[in-house]
Amino acid sequence: MKIPILRLGRTLLVSIQDDLTDNDAMQFQSDLVERVAEIEALGVAIDITALDVVDSYMARVINDTACMVGLLGAEVVICGVQPFVAMTLIEMGRDLLGANCAFNLEQGLEILNRRIATRGDIHIDEDEDD
Repeated sequence: MKIPILRLGRTLLVSIQDDLTDNDAMQFQSDLVERVAEIEALGVAIDITALDVVDSYMARVINDTACMVGLLGAEVVICGVQPFVAMTLIEMGRDLLGANCAFNLEQGLEILNRRIATRGDIHIDEDEDD
């Protein structure tokens, strides 16, 4: 299953709607990292609102992906962690260290925009047309 990666300027939006197999998760990771590099993304929002369960493997994939994207120079926010998922991750001893988290996509985009604006290393031309 291919996860759609939507582009909004130099920000990428990803919404994981279904549970992923291990192979799907690795393909998602590869696709997202390649896309970040391809467009030199400034920010990535990964929305997991639809996931009722995140096992330790998926948590590691999300965390590792966030770290990889960060190494490429993009800001990352994980959006929509459900309360049960948060409790399960903590009970398993896992967390999402590689990224900030937000309640929802709207808040996640606000966080990304704020972090990008305050970085100081990026100049975005108002007339730039992507």
